Amino acid sequence: MTNIATVDVVAADLDAIAQAKGRVAVVIGAEGRLSPAARRLNRLTRGAVKRLVESDTFTGAAAGDVLTIGWPQGMQAEALDILVLDRRASDDALRKAGASVGKGLIGKDLLLLPGTLRDTADLVEAMVLRAYDYTAQKTAEAKQPGTITVQASDPDALRAAVAPRLAVAEGVFFTRDLVSAPANVLTTTEFARQLKDMEALGLKVEVLEEDALASLGMGALLAVGQGSDSPSKVVVMEWQGGGDEAPLALIGKGVVFDTGGISLKPAAGMEDMTMDMGGAGTVAGAMKALALRKAKANVVGLVGLVENMPSGNAMRPGDVITSMKGDTIEVTNTDAEGRLVLCDVMWYAQDRFEPAGMIDLATLTGAIIIGLGHHNAGVFSNDDGLCNALTKAAGAVGEGTWRMPLGDAYAKQLKSRIADVNNVGGRPAGSITAAEFLHRFVKDGTPWCHIDIAGVASVKAETTFAPAGATGWGVRTLDQLVQSSFEGKKA
Repeated sequence: MTNIATVDVVAADLDAIAQAKGRVAVVIGAEGRLSPAARRLNRLTRGAVKRLVESDTFTGAAAGDVLTIGWPQGMQAEALDILVLDRRASDDALRKAGASVGKGLIGKDLLLLPGTLRDTADLVEAMVLRAYDYTAQKTAEAKQPGTITVQASDPDALRAAVAPRLAVAEGVFFTRDLVSAPANVLTTTEFARQLKDMEALGLKVEVLEEDALASLGMGALLAVGQGSDSPSKVVVMEWQGGGDEAPLALIGKGVVFDTGGISLKPAAGMEDMTMDMGGAGTVAGAMKALALRKAKANVVGLVGLVENMPSGNAMRPGDVITSMKGDTIEVTNTDAEGRLVLCDVMWYAQDRFEPAGMIDLATLTGAIIIGLGHHNAGVFSNDDGLCNALTKAAGAVGEGTWRMPLGDAYAKQLKSRIADVNNVGGRPAGSITAAEFLHRFVKDGTPWCHIDIAGVASVKAETTFAPAGATGWGVRTLDQLVQSSFEGKKA
């Protein structure tokens, strides 16, 4: 796994500044007042810090901007970063500054001098999240993120604040690594093995093989994978950190590669379909984060792992398959396969765990990208309380969401002439009809959210917290939701 940066919180020591190697970062507010650390830096650099702070460059800087002095005189460091942040800087400014510094931490150490900044832990979290580079498939020796040494007035308090954020960052990096891995490396078997390894963290992990899935009646999920040599699997990860209360269930679509099946996708861009297991990757990362920080809640993560390939045994357009629920499904398009995986896993999760709430995540439709671009995930829900808590959690960690509608009019587009339901509803409102297909497999009384992450799981341009490629979107949102709505809850 790609390593996160090491964070070392120490007591303030102005004498150590001159000898720090790599980069040094100091926080200075927009008014230009210098902290004791900034004054020491100013003396070391023979007034360079004060000259910068009094310049038009500084006065014209926006909150969260980072101004850099290269190879500063009087210091061992190769760069001195001035972070323009007021003591009560906004979340956006902290993320902007932290991510800007984090980009430069691959192979570099950093000494951070936050002064009286109120939310130093948030700043450090942004640095750690941005210091990521997927190099697992390269032969050159990979450079790892360096150590972030933070000088703090109360080291114990800052360590306590940073620790859970580092646990979540490990979950984010796990998700990014999974989503980035090529399909010949991350097969269904290898995916399941990596999830099974998380038992070392205290998770209970069970892998259901094809014979067990057949016995359970998961005909929809098995139909998707029947054209591939890779065996289909369902992996169940349980974290029992609460009392006797019903768990929150997280469900992930894990199509390790999606050719579209017999309804073959165009060749251009098909290589990106290694990310079609993004929902399962997000669930895996969230479960890792919860286990690492010992969340005081009961959460179960279930992922359906399949590969959608064309072959002589592949599911065909026009086939009718039977779900675990018992509904028959006319398959009009074999490229609408993710919903077939999810519907069986969702039904199984409800049957087995009777969850307090259920959230599924999937790179489900291209239609959601047309509607929301790459800035927001689409959220669909049958329960205002769960949906509002989810979107609030996403907003708190800076991950974009937008609630989309459901309704009978959309469900009617899925009407089949020969079966109970069709797996597609035509081009209009494609992401909504996909959600309505899943809605059919939600039992009465189960609060449910469906999150279509097709536009945010992997992107072509860098985001605030990640370089181009896999983002790890959703791990932090789910962790925040558990913190705010499920930890400490009793039945």
